[in-house]
Amino acid sequence: MAKVTSLREENPSQEKGATPPPRTAFQTPNASQAYKASKDPSPLSPPHITMEQALDKGLKAALAKFTAGLSPIALTSAYSDWAMHLASAPGKRLELLEKAGKKTWRLANHATHCVGTPNTPDTCITPLPQDRRFKDESWQKWPYNLMYQSFLLNQQWWHNATTDVDGVTQQHENVVEFATRQMLDVFSPSNYALTNPEVLTQTAQQGGMNLFRGWQNFIEDLSRTNTGKRPVGTEDFEVGRNMATTPGKVVYRNDLMELIQYAPTTDKVHPEPILIVPAWIMKYYILDLSEQNSLVRYLTAQGFTVFMISWKNPDADDRNLGMDDYVSSGVMDALDAVDTICGGHKIHAVGYCLGGTLMSIAAAAMARDGDARLKSLTLLATQIDFTEAGELMLFIDESQLTFLEDLMWEQGYLDTTQMAGAFELLRSNDLIWSRIVHDYLMGERTPMNDLMAWNADATRMPYRMHSEYLRQLFLKNDLAEGRYHVGSNPIAISDIRVPVFLVGTERDHVAPWESVYKFNLLSDTDVTFVLTSGGHNAGIVSEPGHPRRHYRVREKAKDDPYIDPDRWMHETSPVDGSWWSILSTWVAEKSHEKTAPPALGSKENGYAPLCDAPGTYVFQE
Repeated sequence: MAKVTSLREENPSQEKGATPPPRTAFQTPNASQAYKASKDPSPLSPPHITMEQALDKGLKAALAKFTAGLSPIALTSAYSDWAMHLASAPGKRLELLEKAGKKTWRLANHATHCVGTPNTPDTCITPLPQDRRFKDESWQKWPYNLMYQSFLLNQQWWHNATTDVDGVTQQHENVVEFATRQMLDVFSPSNYALTNPEVLTQTAQQGGMNLFRGWQNFIEDLSRTNTGKRPVGTEDFEVGRNMATTPGKVVYRNDLMELIQYAPTTDKVHPEPILIVPAWIMKYYILDLSEQNSLVRYLTAQGFTVFMISWKNPDADDRNLGMDDYVSSGVMDALDAVDTICGGHKIHAVGYCLGGTLMSIAAAAMARDGDARLKSLTLLATQIDFTEAGELMLFIDESQLTFLEDLMWEQGYLDTTQMAGAFELLRSNDLIWSRIVHDYLMGERTPMNDLMAWNADATRMPYRMHSEYLRQLFLKNDLAEGRYHVGSNPIAISDIRVPVFLVGTERDHVAPWESVYKFNLLSDTDVTFVLTSGGHNAGIVSEPGHPRRHYRVREKAKDDPYIDPDRWMHETSPVDGSWWSILSTWVAEKSHEKTAPPALGSKENGYAPLCDAPGTYVFQE
């Protein structure tokens, strides 16, 4: 295996004898060595482990393959905490008994009404707004109305039982409530053919052919899963053919990333380039999907020179890549290349999701060290403070992380299926059960689109990096609290003084917008916050002309008082349309007048074009 320091080797495309591109103080060999030396001796990848330690890790890794990476010990601890405190709370148990009696009485009255007027809509409990399982009017007919009302009352009672138990830690309460909800959802009447009126209607109308097609769909999906193939329909979306097609060149490559420079589409461009840092949990091209919804294509059409990082898909040999490598050999190497190619003009940095967190770390380190190459910073669905990081925090505690680390220790990375399983659990009704009903009971297939195809093109996560990310950012919240080190010293988000464009999405289950908004608490600069409709991905891929899109936007100067998220939402009116145009205008206002576009690459400085976009790393399986 090549050493990690090989990531800092000179540009592979650099000609012999050519002058290498200048390096910042942040990247000098001494600084790089000091950075690594300053890191605490990591328990994540010890150079030597004993036979006993290997036995423990191997056993947990084997167990993790049967539990989708979820720690049974962590789950048992949460339920034990809840059960023991509930057992010592007779008042709470009496309250639950009273609630059970009231719900039984309500259900009995509802049943009486249903028998007397079986086709008259009536409910004793209303589903939550996001619960669409029982929207069809056929659920209001006997006996299905009684079935789903009984299920919802039972689900509500268990919510009462698993929450507000004195003494239970908040983490354990969240885990117990979430896990109990997942178990109850298994028994929803919507999941079974004999208790789902929509399925029964289709079965009667089609003579059972829907079930036959559903069985075929199930066998096909099972076969694709077992053979490692992507979902049905993804073959219609091919990178370089109808996705990630914006013209450009790979102008730099190292062992961690490729840097793409996109060809200009206007006669003149703003001299300040845009560098986009995507998350490395998925392939980069979510921001360059199809022609009609490519943020890259949109920005080039507005007269910007755009660069984008395309991350390598790591394998077992990359197990020791850490967050420091993604900063130095990812962001900082890319900034060096962009700076050289564009003649030293300041750079508009854009980060998406984990890429935004990484870009924020780099920006804070640059501000600390006097590196003034950034013109602005744009963060898309990016968290800096992880204390309220949504339901992902359910999987973040010492027991769970140790269990996950042992799984990654054996294989060297976190597999794509293991990550996908955790995300699907967060939205099981939408991503698991609704699909089972739609594809296997109704016998239908949801048409594949470019965003769904991209979502199926996942990447792995290196062992060391993922452990550092989860421990330092999620578990300890080091970045928000001033304990995160770059080099030998900590960094502070408040050191970032360039203007910031911050984007959250209303239905984000990965980076809740209230958590994204917390950047305002940590910053000491002008922040323009945009809240857009949609979720973590669809809210960002929100091109002009997209139907039913809206956003809210408000600027906050660094000296303005803080406004909490609820008040911000109440006082900021929605605007129909795409937030992309606001971003373009905001960046343009902070740029100089347009001039002739730079060349693609800079051969004389070691950045000769290597190949056409979308490059080679994007095709790695």
